[in-house]
Parts: sequence; structure tokens; C-alpha cells
Amino acid sequence: MRLPTIVAGLLVAGILSPATGMLDGLAQAATPSSGNGIGIRLLEAPVAARADMRAWTYIIDHLAPGSVIHRRVEVFNTTNSPKHLSIYPAAAEIRNRKFQFADGHTANELSAWTTLNQHEVTLASHARSTVTATITVPEEAAPGERYAMIWAETAKAAPAGGGVAEVNRVGIRLYLDVGRGNPPASDFTIDSLTAQRSPTGQQIVLAQVHNTGGRALDLSGDLKLTSSSGSQHYSAGPYKVRTGTTLAPGDVGSVTATLTEQVPDGPWRARIRLESGLTKRTAEATIQFPATGTAQAVKAEMDADFHPMMALVIGIALTALAASAFLLIQRKRRSRREPSNA
Repeated sequence: MRLPTIVAGLLVAGILSPATGMLDGLAQAATPSSGNGIGIRLLEAPVAARADMRAWTYIIDHLAPGSVIHRRVEVFNTTNSPKHLSIYPAAAEIRNRKFQFADGHTANELSAWTTLNQHEVTLASHARSTVTATITVPEEAAPGERYAMIWAETAKAAPAGGGVAEVNRVGIRLYLDVGRGNPPASDFTIDSLTAQRSPTGQQIVLAQVHNTGGRALDLSGDLKLTSSSGSQHYSAGPYKVRTGTTLAPGDVGSVTATLTEQVPDGPWRARIRLESGLTKRTAEATIQFPATGTAQAVKAEMDADFHPMMALVIGIALTALAASAFLLIQRKRRSRREPSNA
């Protein structure tokens, strides 16, 4: 009789540290933070995308058919005992406005294109190891975006006499767009804001978002509320938008911001700022919280001063700044190594 398995899947390693620097044109992740478990993190990103924080965490790329890329990832063990890890690619998809992981070693096109130079590794306590992932896009690959995962997994056998086997895994997402020429642009609109009150009385604002670009979006951001009455001015927030909403190209979905304290019902001028990588949008609407349930959606007004090239200009500026800093560091290092003529 096959025993059930408990699988604990994480978006990225729970003890993953954010990337903090640049090295030879690649995003270099920081040392893993303290924790108690296994972890995985991306060690490099494309030079053209190094201003994009998502590209420091996930493998995100645009490749022509026939292309090959290599990406280094690091697996690490922060426990006080050795851990044996199984490392493998597996399928993923965007479904119901979420990045959904397939069970076990389920394959899809992108995972089949992904190979690893190590499939198993045993890590001593507080040790780490580097694994190279190679993605080979077939010449006949059709255009479009595909999704997969690279997993690091530990397994604990079921107790003797029966029980439940335990599997824990941490992973890195893959977003790969296939096509010739420049990558499709990322873009979205914020269509409406809706005030809501949960059954427990919490005040919530929902923003309806439409992915109008050609790449998937992982949305984050914040919400601020302002109100005026005569000479009195009130404000509340910012409140963080709940992360976890992923929209495929063409998708429409909602993101939510839950207020952390009770405020008057309003009316309030709600201003929401959303972003996915370098793509940022802001919109406003006048809302009022209902006593119960959900109020009618209010059409959002996108910022009129937004220019479609703004994100690109910011990205180019950040890339140039990072490159200048890197060159300056390299010059200082060379100057220290050169012998004095005095």
C-alpha cells in the first residue's frame, strides 16, 4: 500500500537572502541568513536585467529558438546535521492567478529543456554547494512564455510499521519567453478599486488588475488613504498589498490590501501603487467602506503623468550606475596591487 506524502513547497528558500551586489555583470546574492533548514538561491542574472529585483530571485529570460543559457544556483544547509538533497527541474503553470507547482517530478516543456550538472548532493552541517542549470531551447520551439521550477528536496522515510513519509522542498521559479527579436514588454492597468469588510470586520481594498503586456507579473505594492473635511486632513497607511498574485499575459485578477487598524468608513481617496519588477503603476479612486460585505467597484484613475518609457529609462540609469560602481571598484583593486615607483 502506497503511503501518503506530505510536501512542503516554498516559493523560494524560506531562508533566502536578497541579492546585494554585482560581480562581473551578474547579480550576486548575499550570504544566506541564519535559519534552520535547507535553502536554494539564484547566484546570477542576465546583465540586461540586473536592475530588476525579480531577476535576482527567479530565472527570467527571453530566448530565441536554438539558444542555450547557463545559470548557477546555490543549495545550502543551515541545520546542525548533514542533509541529502535531490535537485531536479519540474513543471509549473500560472493558474487561478497563482504560480502553481506540479506534484513531484511532473515534467513539462520547460523542465524538459532544463538539465542540471548535479542531481544529488549531500551537504554537511552549514555547508553549501553550487549547481549549474542549463536551459536549451529547441530550434523548433514555438513562441510564448513557459514556466517551471528547480527544486532542492529532502525526504524522510515513513516510520517502521507504517505512517507518513515527509518530503520538504524549496525551489526557484523559471519564467522563460521564447521568441525572436526583443522581449515582449511588461505592462498592466489598474481598472478599479473596491472597498470590502470581512466577516470579522476587517477593512479590505481590492484592486482589479489587467495584464496588458507580454510577460507574467508578480504583483506587490501598497495602499494609502487620505481624506479632508474642512481644514482637517486625515491619512492612513501605507498598507502592504498581499503578495502571491501572479498574472499571465492577458489575465485579469485582483490584489488585496488589508487595513491593519480600523478607520472611519469614509469616503476616502485611495491611492494604490503596484509593481512587478521594473513595471510600476499607480491609480486612485474615491471609496467608502460598507458596514458589511462588499461595496460597488469604483473605476480607478491611472496616473496621468506616467510615460511608458519611464521604467526602461530607470532601468538603463540603474544599470549604468551599477556598471560605473563596478569599474571604480576594479580600478581601486588594481591600484592596490600595482607596485609603487617611489
